[in-house]
Amino acid sequence: MPSDASAGPSAARWSSLDRPPLNAAALQRALVTPDSLWTSVEVVAATGSTNSDLTARAAELPEGAVLVAEEQSAGRGRLDRSWVAPARSGLFLSVLLRPGPDVPQERWGWLTLLAGVATAGALSRAAGVDTALKWPNDLLVTVDGEERKAGGILAERTGDGVIIGIGLNVTLTEDELPVPGAGSLLLAQAKVTDREPLLKAVLRSLEQWYADWREAGGDPAASGLQETYAAGCSTLGRHVRAELPGGRELTGTAEAVDSDGRLVVRTAEGEREAVAAGDVVHLRPVR
Repeated sequence: MPSDASAGPSAARWSSLDRPPLNAAALQRALVTPDSLWTSVEVVAATGSTNSDLTARAAELPEGAVLVAEEQSAGRGRLDRSWVAPARSGLFLSVLLRPGPDVPQERWGWLTLLAGVATAGALSRAAGVDTALKWPNDLLVTVDGEERKAGGILAERTGDGVIIGIGLNVTLTEDELPVPGAGSLLLAQAKVTDREPLLKAVLRSLEQWYADWREAGGDPAASGLQETYAAGCSTLGRHVRAELPGGRELTGTAEAVDSDGRLVVRTAEGEREAVAAGDVVHLRPVR
């Protein structure tokens, strides 16, 4: 799951009361019901990467399997960046989805953006903190008037399915942040930092968005996904630099997210280019 560096100082001083463990049995009862997408919820004390673990077992698991780790030692993000944080300081989870023949595979790329929309919406409601999206997979919160990355999404194909990893900093303090520009729900003054209601809210939101998107055949417009993503995407309207594969850079104004989930950038010369992959940096406005 995504991040940019290793975590800060050890959180050994935190007691179990400060960061209580998740109740796996209660989560299973609440989320795994006859009409639910979720078929199992497993919580492990520690692992290398929930995405890697779920990928290794995907062939033997039904759609809707959920794996949650209290601590990750080798979490992965885009471009193989690491995600490491103190135990029980955040939400580190992966889910297995199989969109099936009803959704053309060329639309599966929208699952990263869908997970972002679902997570941001859930956190805004359940934690009482505004959560914005940075294209394509970052979750941003505001700390002392500054946008900071508090989490991210990583989607990976596996056989006939997709593993979606979600990583979110919940109770990290300033001295525990992986990099100075990172954030957490705690630092954003969230009203709720109890991980169990937050996890349930995220998974229920993801279930609803996935059902609507799948029912629409993966059509991002018909499902409302494209419009909702654009409304919550802080990248749009910003002056950006896109660092593209192969070392090329593109600078301009982020104008839209197209029907394929690509970021449309308008250069100073007025040309428009759709960016499918790459790092996007929010720049200060040109004056």
